[in-house]
Amino acid sequence: MSVYADSSALVKLYVPERGHEQIRAITSTLVTAEISRVELASALWRKHRMGELDPSDAHTLTARFEADLDDPVGDIALVATNPSILDAALDMVARHGLRAYDAVQLASAVEARTQLGGLERFAAFDNDLRAAASAERFGLIPATLG
Repeated sequence: MSVYADSSALVKLYVPERGHEQIRAITSTLVTAEISRVELASALWRKHRMGELDPSDAHTLTARFEADLDDPVGDIALVATNPSILDAALDMVARHGLRAYDAVQLASAVEARTQLGGLERFAAFDNDLRAAASAERFGLIPATLG
C-alpha cells in the first residue's frame, strides 16, 4: 500500500527534525503531487535563511530529492497536476478552507487514491491539511501531532 506524503512530510526524509522517525519508518511507496518539487525546495531554502541549513546542504538535499524522483526503482511517485486536480483543489479551498498548495496536495491525494486504489494514509505535519485529509477519509501519519 502506498502512502500520500505532502511536502511537510517529505522534508523529514532529508532533514532530521521532529517527526522524521515516523516518515523514515514508512516502507511503502510515497506518493506526492508534482508541486512538491517546488514546495520541498522552498522549505529547504527557508531553513537555510533561518540559519538551520548551510547553503551547500540546502542545495545537496534539493538535488537528492530530485535524484530520488528520477530513480526508476525509487520509493517516491509523483502525481501529475492536471485540470481535474485543479478543479478538485478549487473545491477543497471552499470546502476545507485550505491554502492553495495544500488544496492541490489533497486533491492530488484523492486522485491518486482513485487511480491507485489502496492509498488510504496521508502523511503531513500541517494541522489544517491533516484535518482536511481526515475529513476526506484518509488515515493520518503520524496519528497525532505532539
